[in-house]
Amino acid sequence: MLKSIRTTLLCAALASVSFAGHAHAETTLNALFMAQAAYSEADVRAMTEAFTKANPDVKVNLEFVPYEGLHDKTVLAQGSGGGYDVVLFDVIWPAEYATNKVLVDVTDRITDEMKSGVLPGAWTTVEYDGKRYGMPWILDTKYLFYNKEILEKAGIKAPPKTWDELAEQAKVIKDKGLLATPIAWSWSQAEAAICDYTTLVSAYGGKFIDGGKPAFTSGGGLDALNYMVASYSSGLTNPNSKEFLEEDVRKVFQNGEAAFALNWTYMYNLANDPKESKVAGKVGVVPAPGVAGKSEVSAVNGSMGLGITSTSKNPDEAWKYIVYMTSQQTQNAYAKLSLPIWASSYEDANVTKGQEELIGAAKRGLAAMYPRPTTPKYQELSTALQQAIQEALLGQASPEDALKTAAENSGL
Repeated sequence: MLKSIRTTLLCAALASVSFAGHAHAETTLNALFMAQAAYSEADVRAMTEAFTKANPDVKVNLEFVPYEGLHDKTVLAQGSGGGYDVVLFDVIWPAEYATNKVLVDVTDRITDEMKSGVLPGAWTTVEYDGKRYGMPWILDTKYLFYNKEILEKAGIKAPPKTWDELAEQAKVIKDKGLLATPIAWSWSQAEAAICDYTTLVSAYGGKFIDGGKPAFTSGGGLDALNYMVASYSSGLTNPNSKEFLEEDVRKVFQNGEAAFALNWTYMYNLANDPKESKVAGKVGVVPAPGVAGKSEVSAVNGSMGLGITSTSKNPDEAWKYIVYMTSQQTQNAYAKLSLPIWASSYEDANVTKGQEELIGAAKRGLAAMYPRPTTPKYQELSTALQQAIQEALLGQASPEDALKTAAENSGL
Protein backbone atom coordinates (compact mmCIF):
# COMPACT_ATOMS: atom_id res chain seq x y z
CA MET A 1 0.00 0.00 0.00
CA LEU A 2 2.80 2.42 1.02
CA LYS A 3 4.71 1.55 -2.16
CA SER A 4 1.58 2.26 -4.23
CA ILE A 5 1.14 5.68 -2.59
CA ARG A 6 4.80 6.51 -3.21
CA THR A 7 4.47 5.50 -6.86
CA THR A 8 1.35 7.62 -7.25
CA LEU A 9 3.03 10.64 -5.65
CA LEU A 10 6.13 10.19 -7.80
CA CYS A 11 4.04 10.02 -10.99
CA ALA A 12 2.13 13.13 -9.92
CA ALA A 13 5.38 14.97 -9.21
CA LEU A 14 6.84 13.99 -12.60
CA ALA A 15 3.63 15.05 -14.35
CA SER A 16 3.79 18.35 -12.50
CA VAL A 17 7.40 18.94 -13.56
CA SER A 18 6.58 17.93 -17.12
CA PHE A 19 3.58 20.28 -17.24
CA ALA A 20 5.55 23.15 -15.71
CA GLY A 21 8.30 22.62 -18.25
CA HIS A 22 5.76 22.62 -21.03
CA ALA A 23 4.02 25.73 -19.69
CA HIS A 24 7.30 27.65 -19.75
CA ALA A 25 8.62 26.23 -23.01
CA GLU A 26 10.54 28.93 -24.83
CA THR A 27 9.67 29.87 -28.39
CA THR A 28 12.70 30.99 -30.40
CA LEU A 29 12.22 33.46 -33.25
CA ASN A 30 14.87 34.19 -35.86
CA ALA A 31 14.70 37.74 -37.19
CA LEU A 32 16.62 39.34 -40.06
CA PHE A 33 17.38 43.08 -39.99
CA MET A 34 19.53 45.61 -41.83
CA ALA A 35 22.83 47.00 -40.54
CA GLN A 36 22.56 50.23 -42.47
CA ALA A 37 20.61 53.51 -42.17
CA ALA A 38 17.41 54.03 -40.14
CA TYR A 39 17.43 52.35 -36.70
CA SER A 40 20.89 51.37 -35.48
CA GLU A 41 21.79 47.80 -34.54
CA ALA A 42 21.98 48.91 -30.90
CA ASP A 43 18.45 50.34 -31.14
CA VAL A 44 17.01 47.13 -32.61
CA ARG A 45 18.74 45.09 -29.88
CA ALA A 46 17.35 47.40 -27.17
CA MET A 47 13.82 47.23 -28.60
CA THR A 48 14.06 43.44 -28.79
CA GLU A 49 15.36 43.17 -25.23
CA ALA A 50 12.36 45.19 -24.01
CA PHE A 51 10.06 42.83 -25.95
CA THR A 52 11.61 39.66 -24.49
CA LYS A 53 11.50 41.15 -20.99
CA ALA A 54 7.75 41.67 -21.44
CA ASN A 55 7.44 38.22 -23.08
CA PRO A 56 9.85 35.92 -21.20
CA ASP A 57 8.57 32.85 -23.02
CA VAL A 58 9.88 34.18 -26.35
CA LYS A 59 13.55 34.39 -27.33
CA VAL A 60 14.60 36.36 -30.43
CA ASN A 61 17.80 35.62 -32.33
CA LEU A 62 18.80 38.71 -34.30
CA GLU A 63 20.84 38.74 -37.51
CA PHE A 64 22.00 41.93 -39.22
CA VAL A 65 23.19 42.18 -42.82
CA PRO A 66 23.94 45.17 -45.08
CA TYR A 67 20.90 46.30 -47.08
CA GLU A 68 22.49 44.80 -50.22
CA GLY A 69 22.28 41.30 -48.68
CA LEU A 70 18.78 41.55 -47.22
CA HIS A 71 16.77 40.36 -50.22
CA ASP A 72 18.98 37.40 -51.15
CA LYS A 73 19.32 36.23 -47.53
CA THR A 74 15.53 36.18 -47.21
CA VAL A 75 14.91 34.34 -50.48
CA LEU A 76 17.72 31.80 -50.01
CA ALA A 77 16.50 30.96 -46.49
CA GLN A 78 13.03 30.27 -47.93
CA GLY A 79 14.50 27.97 -50.54
CA SER A 80 16.24 25.93 -47.86
CA GLY A 81 12.89 25.48 -46.10
CA GLY A 82 13.52 27.52 -43.00
CA GLY A 83 15.67 30.22 -41.55
CA TYR A 84 13.74 33.27 -40.44
CA ASP A 85 10.41 33.96 -38.77
CA VAL A 86 10.49 37.74 -39.13
CA VAL A 87 12.20 39.67 -41.92
CA LEU A 88 12.70 43.33 -42.75
CA PHE A 89 11.67 44.03 -46.34
CA ASP A 90 11.88 47.00 -48.68
CA VAL A 91 8.84 48.67 -50.24
CA ILE A 92 9.98 47.32 -53.63
CA TRP A 93 9.66 43.62 -52.66
CA PRO A 94 6.00 42.88 -51.71
CA ALA A 95 5.07 42.16 -55.35
CA GLU A 96 7.80 39.52 -55.66
CA TYR A 97 7.38 38.18 -52.11
CA ALA A 98 3.60 37.86 -52.49
CA THR A 99 3.83 36.23 -55.92
CA ASN A 100 6.46 33.72 -54.71
CA LYS A 101 4.78 33.16 -51.31
CA VAL A 102 7.78 34.40 -49.31
CA LEU A 103 5.62 36.37 -46.87
CA VAL A 104 2.35 35.56 -45.10
CA ASP A 105 -0.74 37.63 -45.87
CA VAL A 106 -1.53 39.36 -42.55
CA THR A 107 -4.50 41.43 -43.72
CA ASP A 108 -6.82 39.77 -41.19
CA ARG A 109 -4.42 40.38 -38.30
CA ILE A 110 -4.43 44.18 -38.74
CA THR A 111 -6.72 45.86 -36.20
CA ASP A 112 -9.02 48.84 -36.71
CA GLU A 113 -6.74 50.83 -34.41
CA MET A 114 -3.79 50.11 -36.69
CA LYS A 115 -5.80 50.97 -39.79
CA SER A 116 -6.89 54.36 -38.47
CA GLY A 117 -3.69 55.24 -36.56
CA VAL A 118 -1.00 54.61 -39.18
CA LEU A 119 -0.38 57.28 -41.82
CA PRO A 120 -2.21 56.24 -45.02
CA GLY A 121 0.91 56.50 -47.17
CA ALA A 122 2.81 54.12 -44.89
CA TRP A 123 0.49 51.22 -45.76
CA THR A 124 1.72 51.27 -49.37
CA THR A 125 5.00 49.88 -48.01
CA VAL A 126 3.46 46.47 -47.28
CA GLU A 127 0.66 46.21 -49.85
CA TYR A 128 0.31 44.24 -53.05
CA ASP A 129 -2.83 43.39 -54.98
CA GLY A 130 -5.16 44.59 -52.22
CA LYS A 131 -3.51 42.57 -49.44
CA ARG A 132 -1.06 43.45 -46.68
CA TYR A 133 2.07 41.42 -46.05
CA GLY A 134 3.35 42.97 -42.82
CA MET A 135 3.44 46.17 -40.81
CA PRO A 136 5.20 49.31 -42.04
CA TRP A 137 8.14 50.04 -39.76
CA ILE A 138 10.60 52.48 -41.32
CA LEU A 139 8.85 55.46 -42.91
CA ASP A 140 11.49 57.17 -44.98
CA THR A 141 12.45 59.26 -47.95
CA LYS A 142 15.62 61.04 -49.04
CA TYR A 143 16.07 64.69 -48.06
CA LEU A 144 18.49 67.38 -49.15
CA PHE A 145 20.90 68.11 -46.30
CA TYR A 146 23.02 71.24 -46.43
CA ASN A 147 25.81 72.83 -44.44
CA LYS A 148 24.44 76.15 -43.15
CA GLU A 149 27.89 77.58 -42.44
CA ILE A 150 29.20 76.92 -45.96
CA LEU A 151 26.09 78.45 -47.56
CA GLU A 152 26.47 81.52 -45.33
CA LYS A 153 30.15 81.92 -46.27
CA ALA A 154 29.15 81.69 -49.94
CA GLY A 155 26.55 84.44 -49.45
CA ILE A 156 23.67 82.06 -50.21
CA LYS A 157 20.56 83.14 -48.32
CA ALA A 158 18.40 80.00 -48.62
CA PRO A 159 18.85 76.38 -49.72
CA PRO A 160 17.86 75.49 -53.30
CA LYS A 161 14.24 74.94 -54.25
CA THR A 162 15.00 73.43 -57.65
CA TRP A 163 17.67 71.04 -58.90
CA ASP A 164 19.00 73.76 -61.25
CA GLU A 165 19.40 76.06 -58.23
CA LEU A 166 21.33 73.30 -56.46
CA ALA A 167 23.84 73.20 -59.35
CA GLU A 168 24.06 77.03 -59.37
CA GLN A 169 24.70 77.21 -55.62
CA ALA A 170 27.26 74.40 -55.76
CA LYS A 171 29.09 76.31 -58.50
CA VAL A 172 29.20 79.47 -56.35
CA ILE A 173 30.66 77.43 -53.47
CA LYS A 174 33.23 75.81 -55.77
CA ASP A 175 34.18 79.10 -57.47
CA LYS A 176 34.74 80.78 -54.10
CA GLY A 177 37.15 78.02 -53.14
CA LEU A 178 35.08 76.85 -50.18
CA LEU A 179 34.86 73.24 -51.39
CA ALA A 180 36.27 71.54 -54.47
CA THR A 181 33.29 69.19 -54.91
CA PRO A 182 30.24 70.51 -52.98
CA ILE A 183 27.70 67.69 -53.63
CA ALA A 184 27.74 64.09 -52.34
CA TRP A 185 25.43 61.33 -53.65
CA SER A 186 25.18 57.56 -53.16
CA TRP A 187 25.67 56.40 -56.75
CA SER A 188 27.43 53.09 -56.18
CA GLN A 189 26.18 50.30 -58.46
CA ALA A 190 23.57 49.34 -55.87
CA GLU A 191 19.97 50.11 -54.89
CA ALA A 192 21.18 53.37 -53.33
CA ALA A 193 21.73 54.83 -56.83
CA ILE A 194 18.20 53.82 -57.86
CA CYS A 195 16.82 55.76 -54.88
CA ASP A 196 18.67 58.93 -55.97
CA TYR A 197 17.61 58.37 -59.58
CA THR A 198 13.97 57.85 -58.54
CA THR A 199 14.05 61.11 -56.59
CA LEU A 200 15.08 62.91 -59.78
CA VAL A 201 12.58 60.95 -61.93
CA SER A 202 9.84 62.18 -59.58
CA ALA A 203 11.09 65.77 -59.88
CA TYR A 204 11.04 65.63 -63.68
CA GLY A 205 7.60 63.97 -63.80
CA GLY A 206 8.91 60.76 -65.32
CA LYS A 207 7.59 57.20 -65.34
CA PHE A 208 9.32 53.86 -64.96
CA ILE A 209 6.64 51.66 -66.52
CA ASP A 210 3.70 52.50 -68.75
CA GLY A 211 1.32 49.80 -69.97
CA GLY A 212 3.66 47.13 -68.62
CA LYS A 213 6.57 48.38 -70.74
CA PRO A 214 9.68 50.41 -69.78
CA ALA A 215 8.99 54.17 -69.95
CA PHE A 216 12.21 55.57 -68.50
CA THR A 217 14.11 55.85 -71.79
CA SER A 218 12.59 59.25 -72.57
CA GLY A 219 10.89 62.16 -70.79
CA GLY A 220 11.53 62.45 -67.06
CA GLY A 221 13.51 59.20 -66.87
CA LEU A 222 16.02 60.48 -69.41
CA ASP A 223 16.04 64.01 -67.92
CA ALA A 224 16.93 62.53 -64.52
CA LEU A 225 19.96 60.63 -65.83
CA ASN A 226 21.08 63.62 -67.92
CA TYR A 227 21.06 65.69 -64.72
CA MET A 228 23.16 63.10 -62.88
CA VAL A 229 25.73 62.94 -65.67
CA ALA A 230 25.90 66.75 -65.95
CA SER A 231 26.42 67.11 -62.19
CA TYR A 232 29.13 64.46 -62.23
CA SER A 233 31.02 65.70 -65.30
CA SER A 234 30.86 69.35 -64.16
CA GLY A 235 33.03 68.57 -61.15
CA LEU A 236 30.35 69.82 -58.74
CA THR A 237 29.69 66.28 -57.52
CA ASN A 238 32.29 64.39 -55.48
CA PRO A 239 33.82 61.96 -58.03
CA ASN A 240 33.75 59.18 -55.42
CA SER A 241 29.94 59.39 -55.42
CA LYS A 242 29.99 56.65 -58.07
CA GLU A 243 31.26 54.31 -55.31
CA PHE A 244 29.39 55.79 -52.33
CA LEU A 245 26.60 54.17 -50.34
CA GLU A 246 24.55 56.22 -47.85
CA GLU A 247 26.99 55.73 -44.97
CA ASP A 248 29.84 57.07 -47.13
CA VAL A 249 27.76 60.15 -47.93
CA ARG A 250 27.06 60.67 -44.23
CA LYS A 251 30.75 60.49 -43.33
CA VAL A 252 31.77 62.94 -46.07
CA PHE A 253 29.04 65.39 -45.03
CA GLN A 254 29.84 65.05 -41.31
CA ASN A 255 33.51 65.78 -42.03
CA GLY A 256 32.51 69.10 -43.59
CA GLU A 257 33.55 67.91 -47.06
CA ALA A 258 30.15 68.46 -48.71
CA ALA A 259 27.81 71.43 -48.77
CA PHE A 260 24.91 69.32 -50.05
CA ALA A 261 24.01 65.65 -49.64
CA LEU A 262 20.99 63.52 -50.45
CA ASN A 263 20.29 61.01 -47.68
CA TRP A 264 17.72 59.34 -45.44
CA THR A 265 16.20 60.65 -42.20
CA TYR A 266 18.75 58.95 -39.94
CA MET A 267 21.56 61.31 -41.05
CA TYR A 268 19.95 64.37 -39.45
CA ASN A 269 20.50 63.47 -35.81
CA LEU A 270 23.82 61.70 -36.38
CA ALA A 271 25.22 64.67 -38.32
CA ASN A 272 24.04 66.95 -35.50
CA ASP A 273 25.74 64.84 -32.82
CA PRO A 274 29.03 66.48 -31.68
CA LYS A 275 30.45 63.03 -30.82
CA GLU A 276 29.85 61.85 -34.39
CA SER A 277 30.21 64.95 -36.49
CA LYS A 278 32.37 68.01 -37.20
CA VAL A 279 29.34 69.93 -38.50
CA ALA A 280 27.01 69.48 -35.51
CA GLY A 281 24.70 72.47 -35.17
CA LYS A 282 25.29 73.53 -38.79
CA VAL A 283 23.06 70.92 -40.45
CA GLY A 284 20.08 72.11 -42.47
CA VAL A 285 17.49 69.86 -44.08
CA VAL A 286 14.76 70.48 -46.66
CA PRO A 287 12.74 68.25 -48.99
CA ALA A 288 14.66 67.27 -52.12
CA PRO A 289 14.15 70.04 -54.70
CA GLY A 290 11.73 70.17 -57.60
CA VAL A 291 11.92 71.24 -61.24
CA ALA A 292 10.49 74.59 -62.35
CA GLY A 293 7.09 74.09 -63.95
CA LYS A 294 6.99 70.38 -63.07
CA SER A 295 7.31 69.88 -59.30
CA GLU A 296 7.89 71.76 -56.06
CA VAL A 297 9.66 68.95 -54.21
CA SER A 298 10.78 65.42 -55.01
CA ALA A 299 10.94 62.23 -52.96
CA VAL A 300 11.44 58.49 -53.25
CA ASN A 301 9.50 56.00 -51.17
CA GLY A 302 12.28 54.37 -49.16
CA SER A 303 10.05 52.84 -46.51
CA MET A 304 10.40 49.30 -45.14
CA GLY A 305 8.18 46.80 -43.35
CA LEU A 306 8.37 43.78 -41.05
CA GLY A 307 6.73 40.57 -42.19
CA ILE A 308 6.28 36.90 -41.25
CA THR A 309 7.85 34.35 -43.58
CA SER A 310 5.68 31.58 -44.97
CA THR A 311 8.10 28.99 -43.52
CA SER A 312 7.79 30.30 -39.93
CA LYS A 313 6.56 27.68 -37.48
CA ASN A 314 5.69 30.41 -34.95
CA PRO A 315 3.52 32.92 -36.84
CA ASP A 316 1.55 34.06 -33.77
CA GLU A 317 4.68 34.86 -31.74
CA ALA A 318 6.27 36.44 -34.84
CA TRP A 319 3.25 38.72 -35.23
CA LYS A 320 3.36 39.62 -31.52
CA TYR A 321 7.00 40.69 -31.98
CA ILE A 322 6.19 42.71 -35.10
CA VAL A 323 3.30 44.48 -33.34
CA TYR A 324 5.65 45.41 -30.49
CA MET A 325 8.44 46.66 -32.78
CA THR A 326 6.04 48.78 -34.85
CA SER A 327 3.96 50.03 -31.89
CA GLN A 328 3.56 53.75 -31.33
CA GLN A 329 5.21 53.52 -27.92
CA THR A 330 8.33 51.84 -29.34
CA GLN A 331 8.54 54.11 -32.37
CA ASN A 332 8.12 57.30 -30.34
CA ALA A 333 10.95 56.20 -28.04
CA TYR A 334 13.32 55.79 -31.03
CA ALA A 335 12.11 58.66 -33.22
CA LYS A 336 15.54 60.28 -33.62
CA LEU A 337 16.72 57.91 -36.35
CA SER A 338 13.44 57.00 -38.01
CA LEU A 339 10.19 58.94 -37.87
CA PRO A 340 7.08 57.08 -36.61
CA ILE A 341 4.42 55.58 -38.87
CA TRP A 342 1.70 56.83 -36.46
CA ALA A 343 -0.11 60.06 -37.40
CA SER A 344 -0.61 61.33 -33.84
CA SER A 345 3.10 60.94 -33.02
CA TYR A 346 3.78 64.20 -34.83
CA GLU A 347 1.79 66.03 -32.16
CA ASP A 348 3.97 64.57 -29.39
CA ALA A 349 6.56 67.07 -28.08
CA ASN A 350 8.90 64.22 -27.11
CA VAL A 351 9.01 63.14 -30.76
CA THR A 352 9.35 66.59 -32.33
CA LYS A 353 11.70 68.25 -29.83
CA GLY A 354 15.10 69.00 -31.32
CA GLN A 355 14.10 67.89 -34.81
CA GLU A 356 11.46 70.44 -35.76
CA GLU A 357 13.35 71.30 -38.96
CA LEU A 358 13.46 67.65 -40.01
CA ILE A 359 9.76 67.14 -39.29
CA GLY A 360 8.94 70.28 -41.30
CA ALA A 361 10.81 68.74 -44.25
CA ALA A 362 9.19 65.35 -43.63
CA LYS A 363 5.65 66.74 -43.83
CA ARG A 364 6.32 67.82 -47.40
CA GLY A 365 8.70 65.05 -48.44
CA LEU A 366 6.68 62.10 -47.14
CA ALA A 367 3.56 63.45 -48.85
CA ALA A 368 5.42 63.51 -52.20
CA MET A 369 6.99 60.02 -52.03
CA TYR A 370 7.30 58.48 -55.47
CA PRO A 371 7.39 54.68 -55.78
CA ARG A 372 10.03 52.63 -57.47
CA PRO A 373 8.27 50.29 -59.92
CA THR A 374 5.87 47.75 -58.44
CA THR A 375 6.69 44.58 -60.33
CA PRO A 376 7.68 40.99 -59.47
CA LYS A 377 10.60 41.60 -61.87
CA TYR A 378 11.92 44.48 -59.76
CA GLN A 379 15.34 42.98 -58.98
CA GLU A 380 16.04 42.45 -62.69
CA LEU A 381 14.90 45.98 -63.57
CA SER A 382 16.90 47.56 -60.75
CA THR A 383 20.09 45.71 -61.71
CA ALA A 384 19.74 46.86 -65.33
CA LEU A 385 19.21 50.49 -64.25
CA GLN A 386 22.14 50.39 -61.81
CA GLN A 387 24.39 49.34 -64.67
CA ALA A 388 22.98 52.02 -66.97
CA ILE A 389 23.66 54.76 -64.40
CA GLN A 390 27.27 53.59 -63.94
CA GLU A 391 27.92 53.41 -67.70
CA ALA A 392 26.47 56.89 -68.23
CA LEU A 393 28.44 58.42 -65.33
CA LEU A 394 31.69 56.87 -66.57
CA GLY A 395 31.04 58.02 -70.15
CA GLN A 396 30.91 54.45 -71.45
CA ALA A 397 27.50 55.14 -73.03
CA SER A 398 25.27 58.16 -73.55
CA PRO A 399 22.33 58.43 -71.11
CA GLU A 400 19.95 57.61 -74.00
CA ASP A 401 21.84 54.47 -75.04
CA ALA A 402 22.43 53.33 -71.46
CA LEU A 403 18.70 53.55 -70.67
CA LYS A 404 17.73 51.78 -73.90
CA THR A 405 20.02 48.88 -72.95
CA ALA A 406 18.54 48.86 -69.45
CA ALA A 407 15.04 48.63 -70.93
CA GLU A 408 16.09 45.65 -73.07
CA ASN A 409 17.56 43.90 -70.01
CA SER A 410 14.82 44.84 -67.55
CA GLY A 411 12.79 41.64 -67.87
CA LEU A 412 9.66 43.70 -68.66
